[in-house]
Amino acid sequence: MALGMFEYGIGGNVEKIDASEAIADIPHNRTLLVEKLTADDPIHPEIVGKLETIEDVFKHFKPNIDVEFEDGDGQDVTENFRFDTVADFLNKNMTKNSPFLNGLNNEVAFYNKMLKQLRTNKIMQRALQNPDAREAFIEVLQVLLTEMEANEKKPAEES
Repeated sequence: MALGMFEYGIGGNVEKIDASEAIADIPHNRTLLVEKLTADDPIHPEIVGKLETIEDVFKHFKPNIDVEFEDGDGQDVTENFRFDTVADFLNKNMTKNSPFLNGLNNEVAFYNKMLKQLRTNKIMQRALQNPDAREAFIEVLQVLLTEMEANEKKPAEES
C-alpha cells in the first residue's frame, strides 16, 4: 500500500497550516521578548510589563532610526524613520513618509513614463531614426535640462 499525502496515523492531531503573515495577539499566558527597537543603546535596561498589544509596544518604545542616503550629486541625505505601527515597515509607507525616497520614486515613475512614450510613439520613433531629427531632439532636451537646472537653483539663491 502506498503512503498518501493525507493518510493519518492513530493519535495524531491535524493542524491546519496558516499561511497568513498577519501578527496575532499574544495570549496572556505567554511572555513577549522585545528586541532593541531604536538605534540608541539603553542607558539602564528595564523590564517593561503590561504591554499587551503591539500598539502598546510601539507607543512605549517609539521605534525610530536615522538612515543615510546618497543623492545623485554624492551628497549625504539623512532622514529619520519613525514606526508607529507594523504597517510603517511596508515599502510603500516608508517611501511615502520619506521626502528623499518619495522623490526617487517620482523620478522612476517619470523615467518609466518617458520610456513608454519613446517605445510606443510612432512619430517619435521615426524622428529618432533620422540622424538630423535625433540630433535636434537631443539639443532640445539639453536646452530644457539647462533651463530646469537654472530654475531649480534660483529659489535656493534667493533665500
